This record gives sequence, C-alpha cells and structure tokens, in this order.
Amino acid sequence: MKPVWIIDDDRSIRWVFEKTLMREDISFKLFSSAQEALSALNSSVPQVVVSDIRMPGGSGLDLLQRIRERYPNLPVIIMTAYSDLESAIAAFQGGAFEYLPKPFDVDHAVDLIRRAMEESLRQDEVSEVAETGPEILGQAPSMQEVFRAIGRLTQSHATVLINGESGTGKELVALALHRHSPRAAKPFIAINTAAIPKDLLESELFGHERGAFTGAQSMRRGRFEQAEGGTLFLDEIGDMPPDLQTRLLRVLSDGNFYRVGGHQPIKANVRIIAATHQDLENRVKQGLFREDLFHRLNVIRIRLPSLRERREDIPLLARHFLAKSARELGVEPKRLTDAAVKYLSNHDLPGNVRQLENLCHWLTVMAPGVNVDIQDLPPEFRADQRAMTTETWISALEREAENALNRGEQNIMHEMARQFERALISKALAHTGGRRIEASHLLGLGRNTLTRKIQELDIEGKDAAVRVSE
Repeated sequence: MKPVWIIDDDRSIRWVFEKTLMREDISFKLFSSAQEALSALNSSVPQVVVSDIRMPGGSGLDLLQRIRERYPNLPVIIMTAYSDLESAIAAFQGGAFEYLPKPFDVDHAVDLIRRAMEESLRQDEVSEVAETGPEILGQAPSMQEVFRAIGRLTQSHATVLINGESGTGKELVALALHRHSPRAAKPFIAINTAAIPKDLLESELFGHERGAFTGAQSMRRGRFEQAEGGTLFLDEIGDMPPDLQTRLLRVLSDGNFYRVGGHQPIKANVRIIAATHQDLENRVKQGLFREDLFHRLNVIRIRLPSLRERREDIPLLARHFLAKSARELGVEPKRLTDAAVKYLSNHDLPGNVRQLENLCHWLTVMAPGVNVDIQDLPPEFRADQRAMTTETWISALEREAENALNRGEQNIMHEMARQFERALISKALAHTGGRRIEASHLLGLGRNTLTRKIQELDIEGKDAAVRVSE
C-alpha cells in the first residue's frame, strides 16, 4: 500500500502523526510545506493526503486544487486550527474527503485516515476495472463529439438517453458514463428490456415479494435495488411494454417503487441511462411510447454514429479487435493488407462495431496466414466486391466532378469523358498486349471505332507503355 502524506509546517503536529502512524503500522511521509509535497508528487503518489489549511508558501486549499486536477480520486483531509464555517465550506467545495479541526483527538484522526485509505483502495479498484474494461475507440469527428459529451457529464447525475443503431456500442458509452461519474464506486446494472418476456420484466426491474405469484418461493431484489447508489442501464427502452412504461415513469417522478406483491414503498437512489435504436419521437406520435416518459428520459441525449458515418475509424477498430482476439486465443495477431483495409472501409457493415468485432474474431480463427487479404474474408463479405468496387470509382468520379464545378471550370463533361475513355482504352490495350481486335471486343467497340479513338485521344503518344498492333 502507498504511504499517507502528512503536510504541516508545525513540527509538533508532524511529530504527533509520526508517532501515531508508526504505532498503527501505517506507512507515511512527512512534509513541512505544500511546495515540498507538490515536488514529491511528480515522482510518487500517496494513498491519502492529510494537509494543514494555512501554511507559509502555499495553502492547503491550493494544494487540494492541484491534487484534484491531477488525481481527482485521491482522498485529501484538510485540517486547521481555524475552525470556522468558511474554511469548512471552502475545503468541501474544493473536493476534500473530510475536514479535521485542530486540536483533534488522535484516535479520531486515525479513524478518519483509515476511512480515507479504504475509499482510496476502492477507487484504485474502480480505476483498474476501467483501464482493463472495454474501450471506446474512435478518431472521427462524430466520435470526438461523443467523448466530449461523456467528459461534460463526469460530475452529473442527470438521466441520459443514448440513440444509435444496433452494434454501435451504446452499452460501452453507458458504462463510460458510469465509470466517470460520482457513482463509479457503486454498481452498474444493465438490462435489455427487449430480451425479457413481458410477464417477467416487471419482476426483473422491481423485484417481488414471496408468494407474489406462482413460483415466487422467496423475496427477490430487482435491478433497481441491485443498482442502489449506482447506475441502471435500460437498453432498448423503446420496446418496453406500456404498463411498465407507466411504472418506470412513476419511479422517475417520485423516486419510489414497489416490489411485485409488495405494499411498502422502496426509495430508489439510482441514475437511469436508457438506450434505443428506435426513433422515440416517432413512437410517441404512433402512441407506442408515453410522451411524458420520453421527456423524463430525454434530459441529456447522446447520439452514437453508425460505422458508415465514421469509416476512417475502421482500420483503428480492426487492428484493436484483431489484437484482442489474438490475446484471447493465445495466437499471433493477424494483419490486414492495405487492400483489405480499403475494402472493409468501403463496406457498409450494417451490424456496425459489433459486426466488425465478430469479423475480426472469425479472421483470427479461420484466415490461413498472418496477412489477411480480400480473398481471406468470409464469403458473405466478398459477394458484393464487384458492386462495391463500382460504387467506389463512381464516388471518386462524383468527387472530381464536384471539385471541378467548385473551381469554376468549363467544358467539364467533354474533358472528363475524354479522360474516362483514355483510361479505359489504355488499360484494355495494356491487358491485351496492344492487340486492337481483342481490345475492341472486350470494350464492346468496333475495331474502326477503337482505332479512331486511339488517334483522337493520342493514346500511343500519351502512354508509351501501350504498343498497339492489329
């Protein structure tokens, strides 16, 4: 365990803590100024900080602010001989773990330090889970906007509604919101409301009392109670049955609920994060979703982009999933060739990130070599290769036309048609070794027409690699 840092300019206070912490077998370090502690913070991090509030050369509140900027979960206990309300408020507003007035009882101070150590260890465990948990990856502007939204919500308890297609990572975003919230040390409970039969969903959410229905042999706590103090993630909220929408609205309105068959209200201290792939506004218009519940859920909305909208992230995600699958299977990671990366980046991937992850796992198991090319992809991915290739060059042609129009060029149709014909005829002649009859057959042109176009387009002069012959 890391040491507890004691920071006080009063030598007698440092001496008291030294003797007390030695007796309690608690590792510690002593500092006489805030600046001395800040310098040490560059090379090591304590488990807990106990600092005086008034010291020459830098106050404990300034130190608290600097520590909170770098290590927001590090507990800081502020102590002072000036036991006034203003100092206490300033300490807590600055994020102090606790406020210890001088003179203090030594046993009380030790109890306070031990509580702070326990809290610090819990925060360390949460941080480890967050670091090893699923990652949200993305460099596309649309994903950066999602990251910014998560960042803005780090100190919020507000209800959040996440919109996104299936497979875009809605639960990962919900988990990130939880892990970076004040509720991070409490449970994160997820439930897919569309995957549970209607008759069981009420009991799953709210629990039931013994004998509430046939088969209820004992009392059961529901997801709301399991998530107490933490976050409840309701996935596919758009499919929730109408009667349960009413019960959920009641919980969000007054903060209380009843177990199935119960008569005593239970207070719910839970943050709700909901997600759906559906257009809830449209479902409200159709009478399939309660408008008042929609407004209760729609406090903060985060829209997750589809993979079609962030194609530039596909190479990054593919490398990550290939490496992940290799670690899980204990094999060498597969690598996509440039052609395969380009091909996948132009693929629509209707299953979004989940589909890409499944593909990478399939490749890790099934691809014959380390380097994965287009022909190594599953048959269903290669079936539309020709259509995708056509779509790609048409898209490039459209972009070139748009650029020419934006530049104000004239005679665009004639010039681009000449470039198109020149490229097509040159490639056909190169393919046939310059044999015009064969090339004209492949292109669907008469031999005389091909000869005329070769002369008009000056193909032999433009491309010395093409040698035409009869």
